[in-house]
Amino acid sequence: MRSVGEGAREWIRECQHQFRHHRWNCTTLDRDHTVFGRVMLRSSREAAFVYAISSAGVVHAITRACSQGELSVCSCDPYTRGRHHDQRGDFDWGGCSDNIHYGVRFAKAFVDAKEKRLKDARALMNLHNNRCGRTAVRRFLKLECKCHGVSGSCTLRTCWRALSDFRRTGDYLRRRYDGAVQVMATQDGANFTAARQGYRRATRTDLVYFDNSPDYCVLDKAAGSLGTAGRVCSKTSKGTDGCEIMCCGRGYDTTRVTRVTQCECKFHWCCAVRCKECRNTVDVHTCKAPKKAEWLDQT
Repeated sequence: MRSVGEGAREWIRECQHQFRHHRWNCTTLDRDHTVFGRVMLRSSREAAFVYAISSAGVVHAITRACSQGELSVCSCDPYTRGRHHDQRGDFDWGGCSDNIHYGVRFAKAFVDAKEKRLKDARALMNLHNNRCGRTAVRRFLKLECKCHGVSGSCTLRTCWRALSDFRRTGDYLRRRYDGAVQVMATQDGANFTAARQGYRRATRTDLVYFDNSPDYCVLDKAAGSLGTAGRVCSKTSKGTDGCEIMCCGRGYDTTRVTRVTQCECKFHWCCAVRCKECRNTVDVHTCKAPKKAEWLDQT
């Protein structure tokens, strides 16, 4: 459970990194068992991403814990033994390959357990997105090798499989979020079909969702939207972090602040680093709150 907890912290940080410049920014809520509040009740693409990244986080954490000897039930990958080959030639399996097989198997049993008991359309959606998260981690396994030979030549190689940084999984699932497919459950509840005629069918690597997302512009307790009032935005950006999009056309306030940072750092023998304090005055732009009548309409 300690490893699962570490995985949860990692995927929440990654979620917040991926959506740091968006209206919905993966904000967590204290004392809420869903972590993100009522936004998870809607079968939206945000919920699809959260299920995928959380499943991926469990896989990554458990796989890493196995290889580091932190768990008594697993260790290095037992299947990487003997000789093998890649585009560079033959090599011997050695070292401690990350045990992705156990990580995936554990995550499937642990994360999918609740959904398999429910057996409804939302559970089907969650199971699909959980699987996308697990396969995303496996996708970025990398082969690391060490050369053996005279004068550093690579006449013999010893290789092992290693997890990539979790950021690669987060970046990949963020792209899957952008291309998520809206679907509806078939009549027998065993599969998906396109939500509308002309929509493309979802593949095994697509995130899927049922419901359109709210715009997340204003506080809406029923939808789980915290609104964007007070969020920092960029005056010059034309992207989602720009004030026009982030503030939903409500405008923004500008505050001039002075920031103190360390600068002109120098190493002094022996052994200290001394820095000067630099003061930098910048303008910080934050989204205006909606008018009271507009806010009441959404609560």
